[in-house]
Amino acid sequence: MTVSSAVSTLLFPCICVMMRHPKGKRLWSRSKRTSSGTERNYEAMILSYGSLAPKRYTYSEVMKITSSRNHELGKGGYGVVFKGRLHDDRLVAVKFLHDCKGNGDEFVNEVMSIGRTSHVNIVSLFGFCLEGSKRALIYEYMPNGSLDRYIYSENHKEILGWERLYAIAIGIARGLEYLHHSCNTRIIHFDIKPHNILLDRDFCPKIADFGLAKLCHAKESKLSMTGARGTIGFIAPEVHSRTFGVVSTKSDVYSYGMMLLEMVGGRKNVKSVAEKSSEEYFPDWIYDHFSQDDGLRACEVTSEIEEIAKRMTFIGLWCIQVVPKF
Repeated sequence: MTVSSAVSTLLFPCICVMMRHPKGKRLWSRSKRTSSGTERNYEAMILSYGSLAPKRYTYSEVMKITSSRNHELGKGGYGVVFKGRLHDDRLVAVKFLHDCKGNGDEFVNEVMSIGRTSHVNIVSLFGFCLEGSKRALIYEYMPNGSLDRYIYSENHKEILGWERLYAIAIGIARGLEYLHHSCNTRIIHFDIKPHNILLDRDFCPKIADFGLAKLCHAKESKLSMTGARGTIGFIAPEVHSRTFGVVSTKSDVYSYGMMLLEMVGGRKNVKSVAEKSSEEYFPDWIYDHFSQDDGLRACEVTSEIEEIAKRMTFIGLWCIQVVPKF
């Protein structure tokens, strides 16, 4: 594929993302103990999903799947993820959520949002566990982990290569286009960042972690919501303050743009809090370099693949315009 055709392939799905217009058989066996009112509410919400609801597992089944949580894959504020294997030998990643306030809402939110999706660039949810305070989500296993482990490394361009990095950018854009325009129920993710992009065996990217996602009607894009949500450095201005505009699918577009710039620059875009730090805010830095016509030489981009990197950077800058209507 020539550079020009490759660039066109990248540009099309990314522009689609930037458009400013608006499983299995379920197991509903109940434990002998009496469920709490909160748990019953969660169950009712998931049950209302009908045939779209993922398969439900008991806690003992989940422990068996993970060999009593023997192989830890990672942890975070949400909980701990373990590697597991289903009875049909499929490898899975099981996320055990911490028992903390507000945890239940995000749990049900993730089950209900991701359960509506079916796309090659969206991670698949195979099932869940809900037994009182014990909550777990069972996902397809991604052997190459998350995107952040590659793009923040010193030699990430050598590990991934620009062509693969470019293909990952395309896949993420296609996944977002599906969530915003092609899914039965429009979904705004609100936490697009490298940590939430998982890579399968062939480095095909899949959008994950729908705990902060919001559902809206198929023909609706704007959302009425209180409070900001997302990760610092990726939150769209209108999510933080309504004076910039209304919250909509464009908020994910902003996060996507920030992520593209990080993929090109190989470092986090958040300004350093250290007073003596010489690092400049990357979006400002890359914009200044383009204004001075020295392109991406400071990013050590060779002339052979400069057009691909330049296209990714231009799209990233388009996506992070402060006023969403533009």
